[in-house]
Amino acid sequence: MNNAPHRPKRIVIPPIWFALGLIAVFLLDRYLPLVSFSGPTALGLGAILILLGLASAISAAGLFRKADTGIVPFSEATALVTSGAFRCSRNPMYLGMVLVLLGTALATGSAVGLLVAPVFMLIIQYRFILDEERMMREVFGKEFEDYRRRVRRWI
Repeated sequence: MNNAPHRPKRIVIPPIWFALGLIAVFLLDRYLPLVSFSGPTALGLGAILILLGLASAISAAGLFRKADTGIVPFSEATALVTSGAFRCSRNPMYLGMVLVLLGTALATGSAVGLLVAPVFMLIIQYRFILDEERMMREVFGKEFEDYRRRVRRWI
């Protein structure tokens, strides 16, 4: 009997869902402009969120590389990363993608585009995060449980 942790396969990985989300924001802005807004405040806040999101995702990915653990969902986890952005969120890469989606919707002035981020969060949580957490529990046991109790899933 194989005692290795179950590692589900997903063909459409989070960066693809993220790219689809970005496309959706632009399409909603163009073809469903029910409510739109513009101005330097929205553009500035959007730019800040985009930069924060990129910083969060890139720095978290760098911590995974530094720890020499799998970055692709369901790849082999060899280390439990709890430093840097992982002190505030168990999923700073996904959170970074959410911030970029929100920032893009703000920068384009698309109120309907703001709905893409929560839909993205639901997709990521149910297609990836819940299974990833089960896998982490299997691999790291009490260490992951302690971390899970200290740090929230998103923020």
